[in-house]
Amino acid sequence: MAQNFVACDREQELLLPPSLREWLPEDHLAWLVLEAVGELDLSAFYRAYRDDGHGRAALDPAMMVALLLYAYAIGVRSSRAIERRCREDVAFRVITANHAPDHATVARFRVRHEHAIAELFAQVLGLCARAGLVRLGVVAVDGTKVAAAATHHATRSYEEIAREILEQAAELDAAEDELHGDARGDELPVELRVAGDRRKRLREAKQALDAEREADAEPVARGRGERLRECRRRLAEDFELERRLVAEHDAWLAAGIASDGSRRMTGARHNLKPYPLTPLAERRINVTDPDSRNLKTTRGWVQGYNAQAVVSEGQIVIAAEISSESLDTANLRPMITAAEEELHAAGVTERLDIVLADAGYWTNSAIEALAAEGLQPLVAPDADRRKEPRPGRRGGPYDFMRRVLASERGSQLYRRRQATVEPVFGQIKANRGADRFLRCGRSAVRSEWRLLAATHNLLKLHRHQLRTA
Repeated sequence: MAQNFVACDREQELLLPPSLREWLPEDHLAWLVLEAVGELDLSAFYRAYRDDGHGRAALDPAMMVALLLYAYAIGVRSSRAIERRCREDVAFRVITANHAPDHATVARFRVRHEHAIAELFAQVLGLCARAGLVRLGVVAVDGTKVAAAATHHATRSYEEIAREILEQAAELDAAEDELHGDARGDELPVELRVAGDRRKRLREAKQALDAEREADAEPVARGRGERLRECRRRLAEDFELERRLVAEHDAWLAAGIASDGSRRMTGARHNLKPYPLTPLAERRINVTDPDSRNLKTTRGWVQGYNAQAVVSEGQIVIAAEISSESLDTANLRPMITAAEEELHAAGVTERLDIVLADAGYWTNSAIEALAAEGLQPLVAPDADRRKEPRPGRRGGPYDFMRRVLASERGSQLYRRRQATVEPVFGQIKANRGADRFLRCGRSAVRSEWRLLAATHNLLKLHRHQLRTA
């Protein structure tokens, strides 16, 4: 008897259109993403397109949003990698209904709808809330340093930036002299001197200008020369602001009045050290991403951003924002305020109760403000390695918090901080490979960070559905 095998004929044409429902199992993540997108309000995306039906047909924003959500959920963020997956991966082909958007289309969609993508976070949080995943008895706040799409080697001083701008201007002048000779260079091109072609050429030039303006609408300019001029302007503004504040501070000291309006002893002000004002020529900024900063981490320094998150029990992210400061000190109250706003937008009426944070968030004013709002902050006033209280910080909230954290109930609650928030950063940065942002500028980075947090919540929702199926 001949051997019996299932036929494998790659030349056989399909007699009927394929059913995409047969390509993936029913519990696949792609189906959850499509169902979730079907429940989202995407009007902000659709408003960006003309509604008269003219022009070339665009890809459906709902399909593009589902594509981005699924790609980010499985750790595929590069627009070129997404394009390859749309041709080779069954799940991507199901999401795109066998369309294959190229990488330029994916990248332009991400730039064009930057703010709308950022606002998807609250809607995805609402889906998690309706599934019963948002529990607000205890929440934790923390931050993680994420590298920017820039290297610290691109950091320049004001003097270096000014020198490069002058060198570029000299090179441009030499190139124009070689091209135009004795002519001004602003004469009409030959093709525009002919009346028959003028209208067509002007229309093409206008279209090119419109495309240029659309591309330059990003917070960080694409051309190096523009970025250099913007960096020089920022450094000069920062220097002038700091110079003015130092002058006002020195005037307060000379008058024996502190910046908070309190009187100082005239003899005491002589013991205060003068503020070291860095000269303008020595001030430095990154010319690739001026919004990024050189931040200190436990493993050294990284040119990037401080990605902040508020996480509830079950590791659901309820707020995600971006800071450019290395220290977390100023982020505690703003992050709690952001969490309350996100919960309100998601339709969650339950209030926050206990807020956990490490010693990097400690400030007396923030602790007192949260307590005045009816919250119970549990924030370590000292790093774990410090056993004895700081002599200069005794009294008030400092001593009270040390007593609370030394109690059995306080220490038990505080130990939940690490298991609540830090696995979220591990899952995003290590498991999904999002240890570096792909775009430049704070607004673009914020959009990407919130998309990463939203897809983290989608993954939690998918696992919840698998457990309860």
